Amino acid sequence: MIASVVTLEERPDLVEPMWAMPDTWPTFMQQDPIAALFYGRLADTFPEHQLLALDDQDAIVGKVHSVPFAWGGSDDELPVRGWDGILEQAFRDHERDQQATAVSLIEARVVPDHRRGGLSSVLLDAARRNVQRLGFTDLFGPVRPTEKSVEPRTPMSEYVARVRGDGLPADSWLRVHVRLGARIVSVCPLSMVIPGTLAQWREWTGMPLSSTGLSDIPEALAPVHVSIEHDHVVYVEPNVWVHHRLATPHSDSSRTAIDRST
Repeated sequence: MIASVVTLEERPDLVEPMWAMPDTWPTFMQQDPIAALFYGRLADTFPEHQLLALDDQDAIVGKVHSVPFAWGGSDDELPVRGWDGILEQAFRDHERDQQATAVSLIEARVVPDHRRGGLSSVLLDAARRNVQRLGFTDLFGPVRPTEKSVEPRTPMSEYVARVRGDGLPADSWLRVHVRLGARIVSVCPLSMVIPGTLAQWREWTGMPLSSTGLSDIPEALAPVHVSIEHDHVVYVEPNVWVHHRLATPHSDSSRTAIDRST
């Protein structure tokens, strides 16, 4: 049960507990060089865009990271580099004092004990309302459809096109977005690029990676590219751009809705 959803701007005392929240990402996903440059700066630079879901003991049970960026209104402006690209752009826009016109999700995470209870949908709805409260009408996200990992060789474009009998996406996380009104925009084929030496990747995955070519890695959305001759492995992860077009902001009602999320 969620007692409240707050921003880090409202509760700066929760910075350390936020970063200490249990992390279930596979080790290789924590090696993105773009994340190493920018991810840890989210709290200081964009505290009003970091949401925390709290239980009745004031403990964090979920969070949403997002960033503002300058968007001109065209789908074509969304970076094909997805997660990496939008994180870079947000900080670049901020450093250049360029006015933000939209917001992009960066991560939504629920603590393991609270998964499969509908909390992800509550968090996403709270993020939508916070975006409205801050005066924006467009929320994007380079979504990572995690169920794609069971078939990494399937092209993302083919995977995204799958729908159920009710017309909703077959993937559950994409389905959460669409149910809340999101539009699937396009695949961002270069959303995360994670390079490393053979030794690094063997350590990150516990796999031998002993032959040149494509290799499937547990929890990866696509195969990694292995080169024994050149002593490197590169993972290029595709994600899916989604777009939530929101109503004209009404700050008072949006704030109430966030604080009373349950």
